[in-house]
Amino acid sequence: MTSPVAGLHAATADLDPPLAALDLAVLRANAADLVRRANGVPVRVASKSVRCRAVLEEVLGSGLTADGGFAGIMGYSLREALWLARLGARDILLGYPTVDRAALAELAADPTLLESITLMVDDIAQLELIRSAVGSATVQPRVCLDVDASLRIGPIHLGVRRSPIRTPEQAAALARQAAQRGFRVVGVMTYEAQIAGLPDSNPAVRLVKRASAAEITKRRKQVLDAVRSVAGKLEIVNSGGTGSIEVSIADPDVTEVTAGSGLYVPTLFDNYRAFTPRPALYFATPVLRKPTPSIATVFAGGYIASGPAGASRVPKPVWPSGLRLIGTEGAGEVQTPLQAAAGLRIGDRVWFRHAKAGELCERFDQIHLVDGDARSTVPTYRGEGKCFG
Repeated sequence: MTSPVAGLHAATADLDPPLAALDLAVLRANAADLVRRANGVPVRVASKSVRCRAVLEEVLGSGLTADGGFAGIMGYSLREALWLARLGARDILLGYPTVDRAALAELAADPTLLESITLMVDDIAQLELIRSAVGSATVQPRVCLDVDASLRIGPIHLGVRRSPIRTPEQAAALARQAAQRGFRVVGVMTYEAQIAGLPDSNPAVRLVKRASAAEITKRRKQVLDAVRSVAGKLEIVNSGGTGSIEVSIADPDVTEVTAGSGLYVPTLFDNYRAFTPRPALYFATPVLRKPTPSIATVFAGGYIASGPAGASRVPKPVWPSGLRLIGTEGAGEVQTPLQAAAGLRIGDRVWFRHAKAGELCERFDQIHLVDGDARSTVPTYRGEGKCFG
């Protein structure tokens, strides 16, 4: 057994699996590396990739706002943002639009929430829905414009399909409509998923990333000039993700980068050239039976990550080494058979890594934090009774 699994295994030996464990020393090293890579540009923490308040406090401080190179949260749900703001967070940028009318009414009723939370928009229809939900024309919500950062080469679309806003003219028109409806346009976001979320797996991928970086840098400047001509100075120019920090900070217009997966480092982030992956979060589950001498069946384990279905989305057994999923069964809802398991006995543990970061926290009520010889236990969002979709 090799570190860090050895330390996690020993520190949780008295606990019954399944369980999730986080190596705090590795997490802190990963956090420091994100700050180093950002080279003075503030790092906004993507909460969907964390989903544990104690870990957010570890990197942002007890006030959930800023500490040591990290500044602000990128939330994924307005209800999540309301909850975090009531716990003290004072800089939350929603990464996605919201149509939650009740949550919008809550936002509008509290001046502190209004100043702490910035909504994401990319459509006039969203502005109209928000305005209807907040009611009073004197309420001026903060909004950030989501601008499509995908790469298009002729009919080929490389990247995720997010915002319909792409050109400087479209962005300026949306900013103008927002201002006319009483919104404060405070930022622009460009998320280059085809750079941030795509491993450096081959030369073709690296070529696409370089082309995409050049294209979005040029277009982002044009978009920003157009939006500023309508809204004036912007507080937020957000870009990037764990896999594209260096690309984002190369643009002097970018005021902040977003990262979250780089704290836990799931398997989807194993093949990037920009940084050395140091996995921090694992889960363990027990061997229930041995259908053959070389196969061990563990409890549960079928924690499949979101995204296109395939081998990259299944959990990876990492200890004992050499274990493999069985192709005809994969990782199951209530049991997972593993090959090359001759050395395992009933009751032994198998440690896995998840394919994505925060999604694992939807499967566990708590995470065991291991810091050297010390261990503490903290709730996940789920453990606090929170499910934001």
